[in-house]
Amino acid sequence: MKIDIEERVFHFKQPAGTSRGIYTERLSWLVTITDGERSGIGECAPLLDLSCDALEPHIYKKVLRGFCDKMELTGDIPYEEMRDYPSMLFGLETAKLSLNSDLLFETPFSRGEEGITINGLVWMGSYDEMLKRMDEKLQKGFRCVKLKVGAIDFDKELDLVKRIRERFSHREVELRLDANGGFKPDEALYQLELLSQYAIHSIEQPIKQKQWAKMAELCRDAPLPIALDEELIGVNDPEMKRQMLRIIKPAYIVLKPSLHGGMMGCREWIDIAKEEGIGWWITSALESNIGLNAIAQFASSFPLTMPQGLGTGMLFTDNVPMPLEIKGDKLWISKNS
Repeated sequence: MKIDIEERVFHFKQPAGTSRGIYTERLSWLVTITDGERSGIGECAPLLDLSCDALEPHIYKKVLRGFCDKMELTGDIPYEEMRDYPSMLFGLETAKLSLNSDLLFETPFSRGEEGITINGLVWMGSYDEMLKRMDEKLQKGFRCVKLKVGAIDFDKELDLVKRIRERFSHREVELRLDANGGFKPDEALYQLELLSQYAIHSIEQPIKQKQWAKMAELCRDAPLPIALDEELIGVNDPEMKRQMLRIIKPAYIVLKPSLHGGMMGCREWIDIAKEEGIGWWITSALESNIGLNAIAQFASSFPLTMPQGLGTGMLFTDNVPMPLEIKGDKLWISKNS
């Protein structure tokens, strides 16, 4: 077994804005495993200032190379050693699975027989930009739309939500919000109360992570469901995962393999969430089509009861070609490619 590492920079078609800043390009490391006859590829894609393994690029590559060397010697992924390196673990998991087949998981989605229902994502921007993007998503057939909030003036964001609800009832369009920790702890409950007037499905990470007591208070008192996202980053020990969910008691958790422990770690989160009566869905995290394909196939291995967040791989001008396409509000693997 031989593993090669290639550094790649992907460029966004348009700037991707969150409450943490604006992304114009994306640095990933592609790992390719070969065994003499077959090859498999995976994507290691940490997010700057967010991933728990977002190291300086030269250090990241050195650490990744060390794990690849161990895998070359043993043929196995050093899972326990990689718990704190989720983006690296996810890349090696994907490469190992794709070494055997393009079908990472034997599911109707992977065979191109079924699509996965996804939410449409409206990135942060000016009020007019967000309204225009919202219209585009609805015209394309999305019936679940996620709005990034927490960056522009809150009153304008509230007005945007109000205008959407004036045009589309909650039966026509499910609205999810993602604050990326953008609300202030002492203002968050009041803001959530105002938003709750408009039949919001849920809001992700209203305040910054690592404020367990305040987040637990919001989950208890807020009149709309709260989902944890960034809160899960760096919580890689199974017992700590269980402890956190029992303390905070969110309605949902949002799982991103590149951030939340690879496929192994996400399975743990799902098992614990089920035990605690907490819902979940799976989302990509600005990976290229290599990562998106793996995340979507991984998601399809579970019984899915709500829209997933799997459309972000379409954002790049120089993406890796793969037979992924969005038709209406579903992501498909094309059987004709």
